[in-house]
Amino acid sequence: MNASPRIVPVLVYAALSTAIVSSLGMLLVPSIADGMDVSVSTAQWMLTINLLAGAVATPVMGRLSDGPHQKRLLLVSLVIVLAGCIIAALAPTFWVFLLGRAMQGLTYGIVSVTISLARRYVAPAHRQSAISSLSVTVASGIGVGYPLTGVISGTTSYRAAFWFAALFVVTAIVVVVRGIPTDDPDAAPQHPFDLPGASLLGIGLGALLLGLSEGEHWGWGSVTFAAVMVGAIVVLAAWVALELRSTHPLINLRVMSRPDVVLANSTAIALGGALYIGLSVGSLVAQAPASTGYGLAMPVLWAGFVIAPLSIGSFAANRIVRRLSARIDLATLLPIGAGLMTVAAALLWLAHSHLIELLVGMLLFGFGMGSSYAAMPALIARSVAAEELGSSVSFNQVLRTVGSSFGTAISAAVLAAHAGPLGEPTDAGIDGTFAVSAGVCVLIFAVLAAHTVVSRRAEVSVRSGSAVRQQ
Repeated sequence: MNASPRIVPVLVYAALSTAIVSSLGMLLVPSIADGMDVSVSTAQWMLTINLLAGAVATPVMGRLSDGPHQKRLLLVSLVIVLAGCIIAALAPTFWVFLLGRAMQGLTYGIVSVTISLARRYVAPAHRQSAISSLSVTVASGIGVGYPLTGVISGTTSYRAAFWFAALFVVTAIVVVVRGIPTDDPDAAPQHPFDLPGASLLGIGLGALLLGLSEGEHWGWGSVTFAAVMVGAIVVLAAWVALELRSTHPLINLRVMSRPDVVLANSTAIALGGALYIGLSVGSLVAQAPASTGYGLAMPVLWAGFVIAPLSIGSFAANRIVRRLSARIDLATLLPIGAGLMTVAAALLWLAHSHLIELLVGMLLFGFGMGSSYAAMPALIARSVAAEELGSSVSFNQVLRTVGSSFGTAISAAVLAAHAGPLGEPTDAGIDGTFAVSAGVCVLIFAVLAAHTVVSRRAEVSVRSGSAVRQQ
């Protein structure tokens, strides 16, 4: 079924709500700590709880989006996110504030729902470009959301930033109501929901991300960290065994073994980690005092603009990808994107003492991320059946989140290992963290480039064999 031509802008606008809410993160931690009279380490839970809720909600929303009630699912999710923004804006205590942040975690699953809607309503000739656009919407939007968050919170308060996000979500709800066709109960098959699988995956992912997020505070060698990580591995192993036996699993793991899907998912983990290191440490460098030797001493009002080139780069890359998608193999975009991210990470590692260096690094990160993230869902979409698309893309989103968590844990460990007398990040710690990001990018670029060469040689060999047989 095809809808009106405006369906793609409607879906992109709905997906932008994810970027706007996501931007209410790293920049606001110091403001939340001051405003709610908690320590910075405690305020970091506003990131952790949002991540945990998103990790649980995303695969569930992905599976539900494969069913017939996609518009209803998107609207319910947006309403819950709206309520979370309002609760966070009005919260009298930090614990009430965390409830609002947990509800905002549903934004992680919204992109997979919009991609499923595009698969259903967009004409086949434009479907691939629509999916690519939706995939990079969050990256492009973050480059806009961070500056807005910085300006609003810097000139007023953090509460005003959450009110702005609430207003944006309200407009997204109106756009979805008016722009997306009413659900058709016969549009997709209805299967029993895999509640045991969802429970095990939620518990396992939650434990894994909790351990990675809190390992620095617990101690990487502590009994608590070890117990949580071992428990996560055991639960996830039980989930895999259950899904392989299930008739209607939450995520079809057999589909996950297909080459294109494996390529997209493994790249999502690695680049997600490298990107998060670049973004978080770049933001730290921008706001750190000049006395540290590396800081640019930018107030929160302006610090958000350091991320703005990311939006420009990812948007430009997506436009280029849309034009080239019919002419080149999408798998080729992954090593190209990884190569650009490698250049960006190397630049930030070797030169980050001036604002222009940070801006150029973020621009290149945007180009690389836009190319890579545009390719991932399209690769998955061409390898899985329509009824598996939502769950497959949502799993790719989860893996990006897991990669970001690994990036968080690695950057925290490196910074802590090179901390100053008062626990503050040092120049050596900043250099070391950027070096890790560059190393990960180099590794994934080498793997993807080798895969491309091997695949091309295999294609040439098959064609040569076919020509010989025809003769």
